[in-house]
Amino acid sequence: NGKGWRSNVAVERKKLSQWFFNISKFSNELLKDLETLDGWPDKVKLMQKNWIGKSFGCEINFEIKNSNDKIKVFTTRPDTIFGASFIALSADHIISKKFIDSKEFIQFKKECNKTGTTEEALANAEKIGFNSGLSVIHPFIKDKLIPIYFANFVLMDYGSGAIFGCPAHDQRDFEFAKKYDLKILKVVSDKSNDDKEILKEAYTGDGKIINSDFLNGLDVQSAKEKIIRVIEEKSIGEKKTLFRLKDWGVSRQRYWGCPIPMIYLEDGSVVPVDKSELPIELPEDINLNSNGNPLDNHPTWKLTTQKSTGKKAIRETDTLDTFVDSSWYFLRFCSPNHKSSPFDEKKIDYWMPVDQYIGGIEHAILHLLYSRFFTKAIKKCNKNFKINEPFKNLFTQGMVCHESYKDAKGNWLYPDEIEKVDPKTIIKKSDKSKVTVGPPESMSKSKKNTVDPETMIEQLGADSVRWFILSDSPPEKDIQWSDNGVVSANKFLQKIWNICFLVSNRKETQVDKDLENAFNAKINNYVYKIDRSIENFRFNVCVAQIYEIYNYFRDHLDNSIGNKTLSNNLIKILKVMIPFVPHLANECLELLKCSNNNKWPDISGENELEEIKMAVQINGKTRDVIKIKKDLMEKDVNNFIIKNSKAKKYLDRKKTIKIIFVKNKIINYITSNQ
Repeated sequence: NGKGWRSNVAVERKKLSQWFFNISKFSNELLKDLETLDGWPDKVKLMQKNWIGKSFGCEINFEIKNSNDKIKVFTTRPDTIFGASFIALSADHIISKKFIDSKEFIQFKKECNKTGTTEEALANAEKIGFNSGLSVIHPFIKDKLIPIYFANFVLMDYGSGAIFGCPAHDQRDFEFAKKYDLKILKVVSDKSNDDKEILKEAYTGDGKIINSDFLNGLDVQSAKEKIIRVIEEKSIGEKKTLFRLKDWGVSRQRYWGCPIPMIYLEDGSVVPVDKSELPIELPEDINLNSNGNPLDNHPTWKLTTQKSTGKKAIRETDTLDTFVDSSWYFLRFCSPNHKSSPFDEKKIDYWMPVDQYIGGIEHAILHLLYSRFFTKAIKKCNKNFKINEPFKNLFTQGMVCHESYKDAKGNWLYPDEIEKVDPKTIIKKSDKSKVTVGPPESMSKSKKNTVDPETMIEQLGADSVRWFILSDSPPEKDIQWSDNGVVSANKFLQKIWNICFLVSNRKETQVDKDLENAFNAKINNYVYKIDRSIENFRFNVCVAQIYEIYNYFRDHLDNSIGNKTLSNNLIKILKVMIPFVPHLANECLELLKCSNNNKWPDISGENELEEIKMAVQINGKTRDVIKIKKDLMEKDVNNFIIKNSKAKKYLDRKKTIKIIFVKNKIINYITSNQ
């Protein structure tokens, strides 16, 4: 509702003197080097590409009537210049100084400051304008004047804070023109003879140029190229590339964060503090209840002197954006005890870039972009720094989601504050009032849709929580939290403990070597698949494999397999389970008297055993479909069938005249009665 969610105070734009990092200087490099990040998800690279926002277009200088002043406009659609019906300026444009004494303009500007600055906010806000009474001369239509408005959907930080409005082909311009009764002329068409078509909304598609003099009949791209060429020939503008990426504002008016190490001298100059004074530390006797910036209100902290001259100075009371710290911490991790500089270049050469980064998609265009900028900026300033990109491979994990709850007064409630009477009725425990249930979304403190992991761990163990989260869905997808899901996970892990207990106490049995070999091969195949799935972040697939393994073990406990074979194979499986359920896996390994818990099972190429299905036919009629290792010879398949296939009973007391064997497909026994 236009208010801060914490403060409940109306949000408005204000001009502040702040510190920035010149990230825009690296726009092209940041964009170009996305192509080198083969280990990054395409969706993240696309988000960064869009955020950097490279635009091709041109600047046009419009002459203001009866004035020597000009308005510089950047546009990506110069092909629509003949459909221009107004010029829209930011309320902060330099021409606004002509109206500093106008009460109407001052009020208009206040309304502009209530509008958000995101593209979504600007697109959805009601379009409001202020008619300046000024106009510019159309550069291509004789005697045509274009009125100049100030508009709330134009910002100073894009281009030059001025656009020309072509209502027929831009929805924001269309809404503005409708409100202020401005001409809407279609200049791009996908049909013929639609000059007089009355538009209900802007047409943003492709087509041929119409109503545009020397551009008529051209496609959009050709028209752009031609109009830019003509604009340059007339010396009223030039072709230009623009980036959407703006400099990174790092100033924060708050207590927490690193103080910005700059000071203001009495003569008005701004200088950095002496290096020997670093780091500047925050005062501990701070009043956090003061209005505004607590550091600015501190009675003494900001009062200082310039070390080199002894001149009086005032400290900068803004602190750095906390993203500054997270933009280079990985470099410090390479040499955390290094004293003489932020990092040891030799250690950087060894450890960087980071082999595998795991983080949420919400960091795609802030932390990850800032980290890339920091790396490039350090390289520019430090000839010994050779790293160009900080993170070689990136994996973006999903979020744990939970439905949210609100009481009758609109207050958020924690899950333990509500009671589910039935699937459709939820009430507040304290007063039995009705509760409104919101859709599942990422757990957050603000909406109180969180589950205390300590409670679940106390009841069911940390491994049960881990197992549920990893089993629910692929790790890049969001998961819906479920208490019942954790309970089910706990029950399955109990089964793992039980089977380990049974194997550790099992009586020895007569051994069938062929069956043991098949059992070993099967488990080796499972271990191989789990190992590869872990490498590829397919954790839910690993969990599914372990469910299969449990069933396989359970089905073979009473078979002719030796205790040592069962125990050794179970140890292999438990070792690959350590990343998933470390507590249970280690307890089970101890139960099985395994002495080298920290050694990963040997994974070799021979473990890559594919299974295939083969039809077992008797006289051409399929009697069974068996699962066997790929590429087995006829002799081995025959031995397997005699011991394991239900087709065996059709061979009993029959004479096999011939066997037709097609590797990996069928085996057909031609028999006759003995």
